[in-house]
Amino acid sequence: MAAILWFVGAVLLAVAELLVGEFFLLMLAGSALATAGFSWIFDFPVWVDALFFLVMSVALLVGVRPILLRKLHTNPAIEGTVAELEGRTAVVTREITGEQGQIKLMGELWTARPLDITEKYPEGTSVTVAHIDGSTAIVWRQP
Repeated sequence: MAAILWFVGAVLLAVAELLVGEFFLLMLAGSALATAGFSWIFDFPVWVDALFFLVMSVALLVGVRPILLRKLHTNPAIEGTVAELEGRTAVVTREITGEQGQIKLMGELWTARPLDITEKYPEGTSVTVAHIDGSTAIVWRQP
């Protein structure tokens, strides 16, 4: 009978977690589910089940919850995407000078400026992306 109560408690905690979304109640639900299995297999007194629930709760809250929160709140790395653009070939769509310019890179328009600010690249020129500076592509023309 105690195993059924622990199982019902696990389900209620899991449903309540849907409203909160911080993984706290989910860890308690996991502990209650583990305690339901423990109680079903071993017929110990209820205080032993409660002690098992306490140990499992602490283990999940300290061991698993921080990992889940870190995975949930980690921002995707933009550097990987920007690094992939370096070395790619693009086409000049608006003349590139030291102050302005535009390229079409992988189907998208980017503001651009030359690696050597004394150079100018006319429209239609094929250039290579040296690196990305903020939202501006720094480009150069291969010989």
